[in-house]
Amino acid sequence: MHEGFAAGLSGIIPDPDRILTAPAVLERLSHDFYWYSPVLRPQLAPKVGDIVVQTVSVDEVVAVLRYAGQQGVPVTVRGAGTGNCGQSVPLEGGIVLDLSLMDKLEGITPDGVAVCEPGVRMALLETEARKLGWELRMYPSTFNKATLGGFLAGGSAGVGSVTHGSVRDFHTVRAVEVVTMEEEPRVVLLEGDAVHEVLLAWGTNGIITRVWLALTPAVAWTQMAIAFPMFEDAFYFSDMVARVLEWNKRLVTVFEWPLPSFFTPIQALVREGKALVFLMIATAQVAKLRALAESAGGEVTFSGEFEGPRVQPLLSDYIWNHTTLWAMKADPSYTYLQCSFDLSKCIEQSRKLRQRFGEDILFHLEFMKNSYETVIPAGIPVVRFTSEERLNEMIEFCRSIGVLVANPHVNELEGSGRFRPDNLQLEAKQRYDPRGLLNPGKMVSFRVEVPAIANG
Repeated sequence: MHEGFAAGLSGIIPDPDRILTAPAVLERLSHDFYWYSPVLRPQLAPKVGDIVVQTVSVDEVVAVLRYAGQQGVPVTVRGAGTGNCGQSVPLEGGIVLDLSLMDKLEGITPDGVAVCEPGVRMALLETEARKLGWELRMYPSTFNKATLGGFLAGGSAGVGSVTHGSVRDFHTVRAVEVVTMEEEPRVVLLEGDAVHEVLLAWGTNGIITRVWLALTPAVAWTQMAIAFPMFEDAFYFSDMVARVLEWNKRLVTVFEWPLPSFFTPIQALVREGKALVFLMIATAQVAKLRALAESAGGEVTFSGEFEGPRVQPLLSDYIWNHTTLWAMKADPSYTYLQCSFDLSKCIEQSRKLRQRFGEDILFHLEFMKNSYETVIPAGIPVVRFTSEERLNEMIEFCRSIGVLVANPHVNELEGSGRFRPDNLQLEAKQRYDPRGLLNPGKMVSFRVEVPAIANG
């Protein structure tokens, strides 16, 4: 099968080095960070594409999709492969479409909109934007590796979300260019609210080939770490910084002990037995925040200016789902959940979870703004995995006490919490991929419509 695909694609892709069939390469480029989940690990490990194609232009993407459609071959798109839910794992083989070489930053408009190809690295975009007085509104903890297209198709929120919300909020994504998987693929420009047809849809209903991304004016930031005797002290301090508009912040994260003990490279920032808060705060406000933290019983264990993605220590290496990674390095039995707590009941909810599950759940909260302009504690608790039944028990108990859970242990849009309840993504798939060839199996509510047979 490899030979047939390679021969058919050779007339489309002029460089044979961008048509990949070596088993080790197929294995690597068919997988992402799904192994964070002990449930997905055995399900997705055997799944491998038949061939990888690396495109460098929109015309090549169109040609590949046309060829795949003619052959009835599924296509699964990938960027850097930093997703955690198996978004870019091909369930039915076929072509893995690697867009990482489409990595141009085409320009930044005077009003702060970056025009880029999907493979541009987010750290590079941040660096180049800051040269012109702009910066990303938000970026994931993987931003040194992550591509913009991958983040928009499979991510959600990150550093900056405490002020600017998630990918879907506040018109951060102004427009996207998408290639469809119709009988004759089209290049479609989606603007305004229409971008939600394909955002966070895992490449199931169109291939993003160009992005217009709103930036925000650059700020001189300082990273800070503050230790507190108790988790509740750290929570209330973080909550105040996150919610009060006076504070110009890019990151507000709180960890209960022993999570900070897992951060091996930065143990100088950690205090034994204490909760830890990580912040990015406007440099002009550091002295005032330090005084407030100390008056609240906190100890500032680190303060240093943020000078870009390569600064050390880089606190974003330990936040969002990187926290889970450090926990897994310390103990492979750990995994995680994705939760949204009720701000007014967060401590009460965490107490109930601790009473029910003991030390099998460790609390880690990222404060972020939602689409209603309300700051909420988004929880990525680290949990000990013993069985899928126990994990499901945790999820159901969370929901029973008002903690929302987007399940990261299912390989589908609907169950993972990325699916829009208004069915906008589903309707787009029915229009743009009526044969169901884009990343099949990931949008489980989609059904290929079988034409009716006329009576003879």
